[in-house]
Amino acid sequence: MLILLPPSEGKTPPRRGRPLDLGTLSFPSLTPHRSELIAALVDLCTTREPAVAAGVLGLGRTQTDQVHANTRLVRAPAARADRVYSGVLYEALDLPSLDGPARRRATSWLAVTSGLFGLLRPVDRIPAYRLSGDVRLPGTGPVSTYWSRRLDSPVREAAGSGLVVDLRSSTYASFWRPGPDLASRVVTVRVLHDVDGTRTVVSHFNKATKGRLVRDLLLDGATTRTPARFADHLGSLGWKVETGARGRHGTRLDVVVDQV
Repeated sequence: MLILLPPSEGKTPPRRGRPLDLGTLSFPSLTPHRSELIAALVDLCTTREPAVAAGVLGLGRTQTDQVHANTRLVRAPAARADRVYSGVLYEALDLPSLDGPARRRATSWLAVTSGLFGLLRPVDRIPAYRLSGDVRLPGTGPVSTYWSRRLDSPVREAAGSGLVVDLRSSTYASFWRPGPDLASRVVTVRVLHDVDGTRTVVSHFNKATKGRLVRDLLLDGATTRTPARFADHLGSLGWKVETGARGRHGTRLDVVVDQV
């Protein structure tokens, strides 16, 4: 089973450690593309005025510290991605607190789509960086388009013959879309908050729920090979799941919750 996660815009910069070594990262076929994006991002943040670079990156004028941090990417300390990413989903998932078997499953089941690195495993050592998936980076163009042309083979390799569980946000979902031959083995998950019969999508709660859902899957350890069986399995773990029709990009599952 392959579980695709979005990255976290919020990151915890490592205080110490060896700098980034691209040769140690998972999915080595992406190494030259990672090098190209790093060079383009560092060039943007070193040759443009900080306020201009911040605007390109979708940052506010008070966030130029993140521009300066990008200039030091190649020499900044690196740490495991599951410790660098610190947003709501990753707080709820809390990978460092899992027991040994669950953490080993996380290493082989989870892959994070990243604006800078394309695809990462939780154990990959990276520095804190700022490059969202919706940025148009000078010299390389839209980040999402850049990776959409390069991620199909790595994702297929990671998925093997198993199920792909896609928990990415819309921005990062555009990095990779399954072809018709793979769509039958892909499930996309949407979280709905039910309040007195009215259902809404709440961003913060959506992320936290997805983190808890993945944690349950890792702790349980069972794998399934079809969307229908996956939905049944989530039900056995206590989640309320409704299965939608299969579309071009897989079968949508709605996880319905009534508590925030």
